[in-house]
Amino acid sequence: MSQADKIVGREAIESKGWWRAHRWLLLRRLSQLGIIGLFLLGPLAGIWIVKGNLSSSMTLEVLPLTDPFTLAQVIAARHWPELSALVGAAIAIAFYALVGGRVFCSWVCPVNVATDAASWLRRSLKITTGRGPRELRYWLIPAILAACAVSGVTVWEWVNPVSLTQRALIFGGSTAFGALAAVFIFDLLVAPRGWCGHLCPVGATYALIGSKSLLRVSAQHSSRCNDCADCYAVCPEPQIIPIALKGKGGASPVIDSSACTNCGRCIDVCGPDVFTYTHRFNHERK
Repeated sequence: MSQADKIVGREAIESKGWWRAHRWLLLRRLSQLGIIGLFLLGPLAGIWIVKGNLSSSMTLEVLPLTDPFTLAQVIAARHWPELSALVGAAIAIAFYALVGGRVFCSWVCPVNVATDAASWLRRSLKITTGRGPRELRYWLIPAILAACAVSGVTVWEWVNPVSLTQRALIFGGSTAFGALAAVFIFDLLVAPRGWCGHLCPVGATYALIGSKSLLRVSAQHSSRCNDCADCYAVCPEPQIIPIALKGKGGASPVIDSSACTNCGRCIDVCGPDVFTYTHRFNHERK
């Protein structure tokens, strides 16, 4: 069987069983659905555990959470936020600085479901064309903040697929779902992992926040690697794998790139169990 024709993750299913070959993927989906479910309980069932949205929320009337990029837009637009918003952003920054900023992208963001689906379909249809400027997402951050300063409004929130998708799930609306469909089509036909990997300034902000996070994925058992390349196929940022996996020049097995989403898919699909979750100071290679 050629590399192009192989089924990604088959070896992992055969050697580890179906659950361990999909464990972190299923837990991520439960996390994403559970978070959306908490927001839906209020308007649909009158049970207000969480009020607000992913940009700004209040849990059980005591825990504020604020998206740091949204807060930055508010300040750039010359609107002083309420104290609860400042506290909420501080809590979010502290949490994601510890566990990895882009954990938001893989474990919370509802758009991730669409981008993962597009990635799977690209592999299934063997679509190999397309690429995008990976660092553009970081340039968009100052550009959007400048636009907020000029316009006096939080401009990104008008087009942010994360906010639009959540509103669509709660309140409906074809326009909002259209934004999600556009992301899916972009990732499928224009650029692989194009939205998260090349454009989304929210994900870029969380990457900066979690650049020194404690929780990391490590290719600790790299000696077991059989070069099946399944980890590269499923990783949303495959360019971050080689140094840790191959250990050239005595490199650490820890994937310490801020681009890593800590999604755990490389752990799932690896039959020889090369990858594991660990902390950034564990440089042991076995």
